[in-house]
Amino acid sequence: MEFVKKTLIDKGWSGDKKYMAVTSGGEKFLYRVSGKETYDVKKAEFEMMKKLADLNLPISNSLEFGENEDGVYSVQTWIEGEDAEERIPTLTREEQYRLGTDSGKILQKIHSIPAPSTQEDWETRFNRKMDRKIEGYLACPIKAEGGENFIRYINANRHLIKNRPQTFQHGDYHIGNMMINGEGTLFVIDFNRFDFGDPWEEFNRIVWCAQKAPAFAKGMLDGYFDGNVPHEFFETLALYISSNALSSVYWAVPFGEEEINVMLNQVKDILSWYDNMNTTVPSWYTNA
Repeated sequence: MEFVKKTLIDKGWSGDKKYMAVTSGGEKFLYRVSGKETYDVKKAEFEMMKKLADLNLPISNSLEFGENEDGVYSVQTWIEGEDAEERIPTLTREEQYRLGTDSGKILQKIHSIPAPSTQEDWETRFNRKMDRKIEGYLACPIKAEGGENFIRYINANRHLIKNRPQTFQHGDYHIGNMMINGEGTLFVIDFNRFDFGDPWEEFNRIVWCAQKAPAFAKGMLDGYFDGNVPHEFFETLALYISSNALSSVYWAVPFGEEEINVMLNQVKDILSWYDNMNTTVPSWYTNA
């Protein structure tokens, strides 16, 4: 595919370079480029996107993949619309909830793709991950007020991840990786962090949704579980959120004070929602 113009899209945390690429006929596409050392990973991502396209999901469909002078590239359909994290908070509670249920139903379909049979046992893998995050948090000179509550909850609830199933995961599923088009349809973008694991772990980033639009976050759970969220899910989600919250503090350190404060404030919100991890159903779900 030949392009006459490429405009850099300077947003997001991805290491990829993203461009709005335009053909001589005026058609727009998303053009993503990464280093040549990423070829195998990006090829796997391209193939997974093809599988997702077969599910008729509202996503950017992959059209072309290869290697050129720019590096490893892919061409995807262009989504014309607004960033969901900017648009959704301006909508009514009812509209936020409706879009949230849409996001939950989309995720339900994403999770219909099973993990490879060679995947490591989830309990073993995630216990190792939690241990690493606890160690990282304890070694970090910056501590979140009340952070010890996350460690307490993790150590008391490790049994919840025993025998959990594993599926395909988007890898970073939250309001910041979604768009709203002109017809009000929700689209999911940026699958570059895809993984395989417990489908319930995918909700560990719902804190970003709850901070921006609690009704959207509530809708996501109701849409995913068809209006009947099991109590065991809430218990397990609290475990995954605890694990993520611990690592967010030391993750932010290289990015400077502003990002550190963003994460410390998020930890404060989480502890408030969960009454210092003494309850398992967050207040944004019960009050939204």
